[in-house]
Amino acid sequence: MRLTFVIASAVGVAAAVALVAFYGWQPILEAVRAVGWGVLPVSLVRAGEAAGAAVCWWLLLDRQNSETLRATLLLRWVRESVNALLPVAQVGGEVVGARLLTFWGVPKSLAAASVLVDLLAQTATQFVFTLIGLALLAGVEGGGPIVRWVGLGLAMLGPALAGFFAAQRFGGARLLDRALRHFTDDPQWAAVGGGLEALNERLLRIYRRRWRLAAVFALHFAIWFFGTLEVWTALHFMGQPVHYSTALVIESLGQAVRGAAFVVPGGIGVQEAGFVALCALFGIPAPDAIALSLAKRFPEVVLGLPGLGVWQWLESHRALKGGASLGAHRPSEPSAPAPRRL
Repeated sequence: MRLTFVIASAVGVAAAVALVAFYGWQPILEAVRAVGWGVLPVSLVRAGEAAGAAVCWWLLLDRQNSETLRATLLLRWVRESVNALLPVAQVGGEVVGARLLTFWGVPKSLAAASVLVDLLAQTATQFVFTLIGLALLAGVEGGGPIVRWVGLGLAMLGPALAGFFAAQRFGGARLLDRALRHFTDDPQWAAVGGGLEALNERLLRIYRRRWRLAAVFALHFAIWFFGTLEVWTALHFMGQPVHYSTALVIESLGQAVRGAAFVVPGGIGVQEAGFVALCALFGIPAPDAIALSLAKRFPEVVLGLPGLGVWQWLESHRALKGGASLGAHRPSEPSAPAPRRL
């Protein structure tokens, strides 16, 4: 896996270097300078997106109070930082976030279940958001190659999303436990199986709270539209004002391209190439498209580096406290029913 990341990183960096060499660093630098202070509102939009996503996560927990809200606001920042700056295939932040949430006394099963449902909500709403962007682009360009390739990608992602939902909603963790028990009688697996049972119970409990779950999906959906302001703002400062719908196409399909290249850390090179292709459809020069990508990367660095520092501080603080909870209370894990063999 590490070799895969190394190769993907090398390919991404090579693509970025090739783009700069082809279009010239001077026009790109001029476009970056044109953005200027525009990176500040772009960063504020990114911070707002993270805060909204933190509220979504908070709504999935059992206890909605100021303590858990502060925890999710802080840890969502860490999650985004890990995914943006480390070679973790854009999901390592979820693993880190679930672990850190237990520092506030949240049971492991609830922490894991909340992150899984939150990830599904975020991915499913992005799927719909990308469909909307694709429909808008098709109305302008017809069945061009970008429309066909993105449409093919969405067609492949749809069944995977449905399977991810089914595994959560219909007891996938329990089925996994039962299946593996047919192949081993190792007593160590009993403890793991108990954890899967607890995870399954937490997932089912979350899905029974339909109104709260609907609010999470609705808020995640709204956040994608809010995030379009990053593209709209950066292009405005660059002297390339576009309609909001154009910015939505660039943002939605650009996010889809970057997500498809999840093995490339930070989508380096891939995001830039995607923006060049998308912006060209609307008459935006390639240097400006690359500068747009760099403007969107600015918040990842200025917010992400402190976020990684917060992660290390939390780990160190927890170790110094001898594993004690950072929160005021530590709710116990719900007792899971004894697993039954099929």
